[in-house]
Amino acid sequence: MTYFGFLLVFLVIPIVLLWVLNIYDARRGTLLPASMRSWPSWIIVAAHCIIAVAYTTPWDNYLVATRVWWYDPNLVTGVLIGYVPIEEYTFFILQPLLTGAWLLLMARHLPVPLPMKPMNGLRIRRIATGIVFVLWLFFVGLLVSGWRPGTYLGLLMVWALPPVMIQTAFGADILWHHRRKILLTIIPMTLYLAASDKLAIANGVWTIDPEQSLQAVGVLLLGRLPLEEFLFFLMTNVLVTLGIALVASTVSKERAERYVAVPRSSLRRGQRRSDWRPEHS
Repeated sequence: MTYFGFLLVFLVIPIVLLWVLNIYDARRGTLLPASMRSWPSWIIVAAHCIIAVAYTTPWDNYLVATRVWWYDPNLVTGVLIGYVPIEEYTFFILQPLLTGAWLLLMARHLPVPLPMKPMNGLRIRRIATGIVFVLWLFFVGLLVSGWRPGTYLGLLMVWALPPVMIQTAFGADILWHHRRKILLTIIPMTLYLAASDKLAIANGVWTIDPEQSLQAVGVLLLGRLPLEEFLFFLMTNVLVTLGIALVASTVSKERAERYVAVPRSSLRRGQRRSDWRPEHS
């Protein structure tokens, strides 16, 4: 199995099927709930593809350059951008298309949640972001400690958690409101991609350095899959799912507009930016 062969079988074909189902639903009148129509869904998903490429490229190049993982040169085209084969950049685009299509399908078919009730949203956002920040500090410590088997895990979580902090700081309460469709996207997409990854590793498409992962201390899932690979798909699906759910939410759009409008009106009145406080709903 080549890398492009893997992408075709495990990503391209499911993506085509899922988007065909979404288009079919839209044409027969099974629409997204009104609370998730802030922007056209294709624009939201396309934007996340661009963000995925931009944010993941430097990190993944570093992993390959430092031999945290490597690919079989006989199973890729040999076209490189930096240290990484073109197939890897293709994956950066395909995963948001896959996860995004599944999330939209869940949103169309799951029961529509009731409108958000008044709650102490600011408190929820602070608590959620604080928890994520503590986790991030832990993995920074793991990375700084120099413990070699923790290298991949530390690099992964130090890279993945800052965007999650931004997402929870802005809309943890909104994400909690949409938790059912979010969980029913993250869980199956993570399990599916992790199982696919196990097959790719078994076929030698790519290899994780056993000395720079928890394989060195015997931590493997299903006898072959490094824990870090499972966590990679978990975290990337979290990033994509939370991001699309937030941008699609009309509550998010209204909140973002207030965040932009209030400081502008304050500045027009000659007030200092520090005088402004965000809403507490």
